[in-house]
Amino acid sequence: MKEIRKRTRIAVLMVGLIAIGVAPALAQDKPADNMQIVLEKARADKKLFVETNMELNETQAKAFWPIYEKYQDELFLLRSRTAKLIKDYAKAFKDIGEKEAKALLDEFMTIESLGLKLRKTFLPKFRQVLPEKKVVRYYQIENKIQAVLYYELAKEIPLVQ
Repeated sequence: MKEIRKRTRIAVLMVGLIAIGVAPALAQDKPADNMQIVLEKARADKKLFVETNMELNETQAKAFWPIYEKYQDELFLLRSRTAKLIKDYAKAFKDIGEKEAKALLDEFMTIESLGLKLRKTFLPKFRQVLPEKKVVRYYQIENKIQAVLYYELAKEIPLVQ
């Protein structure tokens, strides 16, 4: 029973992770259903959270949101890889072999490296349309969201046995 609860929590966290960045891809594969609506709402809620905290004027908003959307689309790709990594780990964590452990860790490191590369790639784009303090604010918001996701995942994902 305890194992089922752990796997359920991991699945719920994966949905949360997906909801933050994966909803657009799901829309390409399936007609809208209840899960799709939930995922789209989560993405909209994130955008609203960003919008509320960015305090952009009309000119800044007009320039910022298209870049934000492209960034979120790229972030989606990383979040999908992370979701797959977690799913693979959930299947293997109890009886994981050395080869599988290495592959999972290598994938994690790749995802982390790609995340940094993505943030660096978009930094000049955000700097072109926003004052530096607003760019810092946006990166702080994204970091806070990521920290919450990582915290929730770390709380629920068991250590390798």
